[in-house]
Amino acid sequence: MSNVILHCVFCNFRKDVTAEQRTQVFAALEAFSQTIDGVLGFDFGENRDFENKSLDFSGGFVIRFATQHALEAYAVHPTHQELGAQLCTLCEGGRDGIVVYDIEKSQ
Repeated sequence: MSNVILHCVFCNFRKDVTAEQRTQVFAALEAFSQTIDGVLGFDFGENRDFENKSLDFSGGFVIRFATQHALEAYAVHPTHQELGAQLCTLCEGGRDGIVVYDIEKSQ
């Protein structure tokens, strides 16, 4: 049995950031992720917050990695660093406006 890593990223975007800007950075991250061996999928979108528990976090994405090694390769890649920095500029408080959860799931 193998484990999958769900890399979940939630963003508290600044109020002046448009939906188009959010989509552009998420789409760039998605395209980049497809170049990394071990990426199983990438989903992004707006937070619907049906339970009213995360109002400040207006969007985010989840990447499914086949292994922790694949996540580590993604994390240190210069393109990820560049796109991550771009994402930070769109969030309240920069880096502090992003929450990341890595969930290990048995497959």
